[in-house]
Amino acid sequence: MSQVLDAIFEKVVVTGEHIIDQDDDGDNFYVIERGTFDIMLKADGTTRTVGSYDNRGSFGELALMYNTPRAATIIATSPGALWCLVSERMKVVDVLSTKVYNSGEQIIAQGDLADCFYIVESGHVKITMKRSKVNEEVEIATCSRGQYFGELALVTNKPRAASAYAMDNVKCLVMDVQAFERLLGPCMDIMKRNIANYEEQLITLFKSHIAIEEPNA
Repeated sequence: MSQVLDAIFEKVVVTGEHIIDQDDDGDNFYVIERGTFDIMLKADGTTRTVGSYDNRGSFGELALMYNTPRAATIIATSPGALWCLVSERMKVVDVLSTKVYNSGEQIIAQGDLADCFYIVESGHVKITMKRSKVNEEVEIATCSRGQYFGELALVTNKPRAASAYAMDNVKCLVMDVQAFERLLGPCMDIMKRNIANYEEQLITLFKSHIAIEEPNA
């Protein structure tokens, strides 16, 4: 465990701070604990905002995966905090594989046992949950580049609470459960806090409380 803790550290950021800069060498993989961040892309002499993160997501894995310069700049647009995985001490490339899904293809199924954690590299993923009585699937969230899904079942040690479908051609970085527990254990509190957000969404959608339980201590 000490090796894992040495490889992950918390970074507090301020508004306007550059977390990574386009064309720089990649050194860390980041998981957002809190805060908002803009994704900036420079091309043909101009810089534009191409996306954002809002208190959830991860970034920085692509430069580590492919040993290439950073593809974009990430700037904090509010005070926040990140968990940083140090590449020199624990390579992300060693534990991430890549999977490609066609539009409409199911990535995970509600009720299945959890074996992987997913980070969207490209495309969009729809997260759905079935209404118990009518067996109707209701969309509860979407994930785009840099956002992750599939962590909930790993955090709670329960079967998959929702299904995920590719909304277009999707490429995901995939981490198996053993690597998830080994590398992202120190980030578990962040992901447990997301459980409360999921429950709020479910109450709104289903008009009732659906408990998503954490594992017994």
